[in-house]
Amino acid sequence: MGKAGRGVKAKDNRVAKVTASDVVSYLRAHPKFLDDHPELFSDLTPPLYRKGHKVVDMQHFMIKRLQHQIDDACDREQALISSCRANLSSQGRVHAATFAVIQSRSWSELVETVTTDFTNLLGMDVSAICIEAHGTMSISDGRAYLGDTEYLGATAVSPGFVDSLLGSDRDSLLRENVVADERIFGDASSLVHSEALLRLCIGDNRPAGLLALGSSDAGYFHSGQGTELLSFLSSVLATCIQAHLA
Repeated sequence: MGKAGRGVKAKDNRVAKVTASDVVSYLRAHPKFLDDHPELFSDLTPPLYRKGHKVVDMQHFMIKRLQHQIDDACDREQALISSCRANLSSQGRVHAATFAVIQSRSWSELVETVTTDFTNLLGMDVSAICIEAHGTMSISDGRAYLGDTEYLGATAVSPGFVDSLLGSDRDSLLRENVVADERIFGDASSLVHSEALLRLCIGDNRPAGLLALGSSDAGYFHSGQGTELLSFLSSVLATCIQAHLA
């Protein structure tokens, strides 16, 4: 049997000591080692080379700057990976919620999907459908008056309410650190600290609607987020609502 390798335990359970000369010898014997492991450059301290009195070693500063650039690049890479993973997770949640909406076979089932199932599917604390008062209308499950506080599970709001929130030229609004409106979330408004409000366009001569998603996390929704996925969900939901209204 040969000698125990350096850096590993010998037969007498002692750890063989690796000296600086051992490292130098190893690197000389493996000149491509740093090429194969460039990440080590960010951990190594470059030598301060001096050629004379008061001569600035620009090579030292250049290497240090490259090390900082490598660290910054690694940080950006990790941030990008985290962002991609979060986007994939969000996409999967929205697709699952969309599929659940499409599977709803009646108005009451559709409302229950949004107000109950969405909290789990989308990871929300509260979700609601609001529809502006519009008089009596036929739906798949019967008839209801939109002037009441509830429209078979959906929350009835006054005419013009949706435009007052979103404006006439905007279909979505994401807000953080909010005091939620009780007219939207009812008794659960105290749980909501950030929200996503999405217009539901359910056809001409039909009342305006709103899909409201609320989170207890004050920063879960914010104005800098993209709304493509949520807008897709609200469009599918509006189409399904329209199918139940006559």
